[in-house]
Amino acid sequence: MDSFQTYVNANKDRFIAELQDACRQPSVAAQNWGMREMADKVLARLQKLGANARLIPIAGGAPVVYGEIGSGKRTLMIYDHYDVQPPEPLELWESGPWDAAIRDGKLFARGVADNKGNLMCRIHAVEAYLAAFGALPLKIKFVFEGEEEIGSTHLPQFVAENRALIADADGCLWEAGYKDVNERPVISCGVKGIIYVELHACGATRDLHSASAAIIVNPAWRLVWALATLKDADDNILIDDLMRHVRAPTEAEIDALKTIPYDEEKTKADLGIKSFIRNLTGIELLKKYLYEPTCTICGLYSGYIGEGSKTVLPNHAFAKIDFRLVPNLSPDLVLDLLKKHLARRGFHDIEVVLTENGEEVARSPLDSAIVRAAIDAATRVYTQPPIVYPTMAGSGPMYSLCQALGIPAVGAGVGWHDSRSHAPNESIRLADYFEGIEFIRELIERFAR
Repeated sequence: MDSFQTYVNANKDRFIAELQDACRQPSVAAQNWGMREMADKVLARLQKLGANARLIPIAGGAPVVYGEIGSGKRTLMIYDHYDVQPPEPLELWESGPWDAAIRDGKLFARGVADNKGNLMCRIHAVEAYLAAFGALPLKIKFVFEGEEEIGSTHLPQFVAENRALIADADGCLWEAGYKDVNERPVISCGVKGIIYVELHACGATRDLHSASAAIIVNPAWRLVWALATLKDADDNILIDDLMRHVRAPTEAEIDALKTIPYDEEKTKADLGIKSFIRNLTGIELLKKYLYEPTCTICGLYSGYIGEGSKTVLPNHAFAKIDFRLVPNLSPDLVLDLLKKHLARRGFHDIEVVLTENGEEVARSPLDSAIVRAAIDAATRVYTQPPIVYPTMAGSGPMYSLCQALGIPAVGAGVGWHDSRSHAPNESIRLADYFEGIEFIRELIERFAR
């Protein structure tokens, strides 16, 4: 056992306690709950590490926690976010979302997998590296934002105002990563874009007795009819001209799918489903998952949804929808196509509200130095090569922070296939957390070389 592992073992209890402390601080960006308190907590931890750290305010948004430490020929940017999703529904949590309870070797808390576990793991790894070896072999720049869960609304502004701070980074370690159902580490080299909208239908000035439905338009039906024009029963997106803009995957991108051992049967069993959409399997399943856009109803509301009956004609109905984007689909383009599509079908009364600015598609070359270093580091720590995804099915602000500046990025982290990010009982396994610390050590050494 070398000095790095000896240090980590000696400080395990403290590392876990510090992770619990971070998870016990609510930081829900959607509700502006605890954001400054969490930013101050992260800043203090970076300063304790010895980093030259500060809060960089952004007009109208949560501050970015920025820090620098180390020196060397290469610079590694580490991106994470200190905001989390809302914890609701609270009644489905087995322990409180802010309790950071430990059960069966797992830590349960809102945001522990997405993303406080990775944030703290990286800080602890750097601390252990400095304690074991005295100095880092490269420079690290930490960029911790507080708005990822609401679309990183102000991160492009941060980049524009602080470009000189980060533009010299040679690679970026992104915030997301996990082990799949077969316990193989997964790393990702890109993200889908995203746009999030609300569709609103309004009727009378107030709710009415449902007897009035014989002569008064029901906005809930208007909304349902509008939604039915967006997709068909086979999950094909029907928005006029949208699919015409989608760039087909290249031969190299299809070949990359052939290296992904996606265990369909275990995934279906884990999720309690009988089949995937269209009964897809194999390469066609992965192709749809990673390379096709989505149109997802994330929430619906209208009228009375409590217990028992209430014969009411609602005066308002709305739906929350997100679109995951692939190359050649930009947020602005999709928003324009959606509005025109609805207008052509007579749904001029449906108001389309953009709730987040949207994020662009991002991809990093699979042969870039940061990707190669991550693959080598994962192979060393996990004793088997990682599964390399050309892109995640999810989204994030990777383009504005990385690819727009010519910085390749790779995502790797301490989650597991049942981490339940964005859901009740979110968790990480503590064994994965400490393997993650070792992974960061190996990544630092390999990327520095």
